[in-house]
Amino acid sequence: MTAPLTGLTILDLSRVLSGPYCTMLAADMGARVIKIEHPVRGDDTRAWGPPFLDGESSYYLSINRNKESVAVDFKTPEGRAIVHALAAKADVLIENFRPGTLDGIGLGYAELSARHPRLIYVSVSGFGQNGPRRDEPGYDAVAQAEGGLMSITGDAGGSAVRLGVAIADIASGLFAFQGLLLALIARGTSGRGQLVDVSLLDSVAALLTYQASRYLLAGDIPRRTGNRHSAIAPYDTFEAADGVLVLAVGNDSQWRSFCRVIEAPHLDEPQYRTNASRVEHYDVLRPILATILRRRPLDTLIAKLREAGVPCGAVRNVAEALQDPQIAARAMIETLNHPTLGALRVLGIPVKLSETPGSVRTAPPLLGQHTRQVLLNDLQMTAADVDRLIGAGVCAAPAPGRGQVDEG
Repeated sequence: MTAPLTGLTILDLSRVLSGPYCTMLAADMGARVIKIEHPVRGDDTRAWGPPFLDGESSYYLSINRNKESVAVDFKTPEGRAIVHALAAKADVLIENFRPGTLDGIGLGYAELSARHPRLIYVSVSGFGQNGPRRDEPGYDAVAQAEGGLMSITGDAGGSAVRLGVAIADIASGLFAFQGLLLALIARGTSGRGQLVDVSLLDSVAALLTYQASRYLLAGDIPRRTGNRHSAIAPYDTFEAADGVLVLAVGNDSQWRSFCRVIEAPHLDEPQYRTNASRVEHYDVLRPILATILRRRPLDTLIAKLREAGVPCGAVRNVAEALQDPQIAARAMIETLNHPTLGALRVLGIPVKLSETPGSVRTAPPLLGQHTRQVLLNDLQMTAADVDRLIGAGVCAAPAPGRGQVDEG
């Protein structure tokens, strides 16, 4: 079965997380992604660690599968010529430099779209391509803070907390992928590409959803509430006898079932009978629940609650979560053959398509692993020209025997 983006070629000038996450999603669904990297340092994340595995960063390995690496310095005239030649063959170009950076070297949207009207140009930045903060650099932590997300994350009365993953970058990568797909649909009608403009700040603002609505519609400024929910109760974490329970009682029927399981029929009284009343009286209700739940073994409690249809679970660490049989059943961990590391386990694809599924095919490439292949086959350069560019430092490729790919 053919993956939905088979035949699409993406020229990826992005680095770190937001852009590479977007292009990984596209590559998983069949797109050919040619990742352009600096010939010496490569993608910044190649140096981010520990942990490193035989010199390869686990961070880099997490988001660059199914791609080809071409190491070229596009700040040089010959390097720019290579990027221009590849852009002429590409459907999409993605970059996440500060706005205006690529304009200054002839690789901005205005010049490339004039040359290649069908090219879709995806730009991810900290604050977007316009506005008073356009020129500021974009970093995930800053976007989480300035976008309001940190202010609602953490314990009540405690300090603001950054999420445990770079959610501003990841959300921007998701929105960039959405924009790329929408631009492809539009190009099918108009025949023309367009600029897809995504910013970390916009992405974080979009994630605020119902929290933003509280302010926009009612003037209520959301605050940190720890693990409890501001509009649902009990929706919180509780200490059990031997672990931490997460409880998500989403309606009044589930509340009645919960009261039966914990053998507390006295809690099914008017002040707790509806969700609104439970939220209103939660400061009184929570300590009562905490006392009851603290005496119960976690596994037994979860089993009984699930049997009664009450949403719940255990707070697990990453290792415990990834060992769940459901993760295996859903193919959310895949094994690839890396050219130097051998068997390499990576996360699987969360979107399951019944007729045209994506696939995890190739390991994250070594720096410049595909430089020779792409220059020889795609750009029809001679071997002598490629050797000259590598010797001059314009391009780079692995040493012979290390991560060799078929150049035929």
